[in-house]
Amino acid sequence: METIAEPSGIFPKLNVEEEPELSATEVESMCMNCQENGITRLLLTQIPFYKEVVIMSFSCDHCGYDNNEIQPGGEIAPKGVEIRTEIVTARDLNRRVVKSDFSSIRIEELDFEIPAQSQKGEVTTVEGIIDRVIRGLDQDQPVRRIQHPEAAEQIDTFIANLETLKELERPFTLTIKDISGNSFVENPNAPQKDPATTISYFQRTKEQNHLLGIFTHEEVGSDEVKDVVKESVQLETVPEEVDSLLKPISAEAWPLEELQGEVLQFQTNCPECAAACDTNMKVTTIPHFKEVVIMATVCDNCGLRTNEVKPGGGIEEQGVKIEITVRGRIDFARDVLKSESCSLHIRELQCEVGAGALGGRFTTIEGLLTAMREQLVESMGMFMDSNDAETKERMDKFFGQLDAAIAGEMQLTIVMDDPTGNSYVQSLNDDGTPDTALRIIRYHRSFEQNDELGLNDMKTENYGEEAVVNEKSEGEC
Repeated sequence: METIAEPSGIFPKLNVEEEPELSATEVESMCMNCQENGITRLLLTQIPFYKEVVIMSFSCDHCGYDNNEIQPGGEIAPKGVEIRTEIVTARDLNRRVVKSDFSSIRIEELDFEIPAQSQKGEVTTVEGIIDRVIRGLDQDQPVRRIQHPEAAEQIDTFIANLETLKELERPFTLTIKDISGNSFVENPNAPQKDPATTISYFQRTKEQNHLLGIFTHEEVGSDEVKDVVKESVQLETVPEEVDSLLKPISAEAWPLEELQGEVLQFQTNCPECAAACDTNMKVTTIPHFKEVVIMATVCDNCGLRTNEVKPGGGIEEQGVKIEITVRGRIDFARDVLKSESCSLHIRELQCEVGAGALGGRFTTIEGLLTAMREQLVESMGMFMDSNDAETKERMDKFFGQLDAAIAGEMQLTIVMDDPTGNSYVQSLNDDGTPDTALRIIRYHRSFEQNDELGLNDMKTENYGEEAVVNEKSEGEC
């Protein structure tokens, strides 16, 4: 009887010890060197602790030309990222950098910029970026000195300025702007906060989305098709038996009490292996807090189990900062709701976790610490083999302290800062008021926090006036 192999997903993991049977796709393609036909091999795989990638290899038997390339195969981040790092010491030159094809790199002190899509994505260091620029500029200098001596002299001067950057005669600032959001600069002080690096996220423009291949349904369809679809929607009603993601329900078919107790299910793709799976969603109420939406995904293909929590209401008028003193096992059992915008800080360990690191989740204090440890292990796993002795010693010491804290052997003070006000920690008092180990501080958000949440551009009153004025002005023309 023939044995059917279990599905391993679109992007199987690349593992040296237990290597799966990876099958490469071979495509006959033209050689760009001799114009004859060569072979291109494509391999879809997943690098542990990093992301899905597509490895491409071309070889030509006629002229011997070969070429290797790697492209990201995972999802594009919802926002672009801008990373500004001040390079002061030799240790900063050794910072590892992951840059994508859409990354632009700028050195402020030299007014020098590498445009996006001018270089392929790579894993390198800050010094490696400078060396690559020097090699590129110096490549045609012998010919340039004969044909254009003035331009060659200017380039020699600029190369000398780049060499001085590696000697660190003065600090300089390296800025990486990536519209895909898939770039990264190593933090040599991890798990402590990096004082020399500033990371900011931004919404992409329509032109930047088009550059990444992201289009809305309105932009993809033509005006004629949209008019036909619009008329059909107005004239026809969608039957209930149509197999769609969101099905309309008739009025009073689901009373509110039954809807809150019902577990809804919809199809999605697994974030780990991209296989088809189901996500369960339920609306529930946390006592002394508010309604939340709990979503859980279980993948039968790779066994992944995830849970995520979304606030049922909108953004609160004020942000909230919650301080919890963890004294023993009773505090480890506290229920915790952490939203996606909430950041964590543990004072005794001098450890800070950003807002989007752990996502939104409903767990306990112990579960929160365990998830934070797993997240730090995964983020450090990509470069663990090449870390220096000092970094390994520091990380081992930190994980030892964190393990002792999870075991309840030391007292901790956890600070949760959520500018949306949608995070919550259970109080040990029956009436829901803060107990002696719980401190809740509400504050007004700054302009920068409102801007990051998109509140500065939000118009909640008379939002239809501008559209009416535009229609009138177009009619007058």
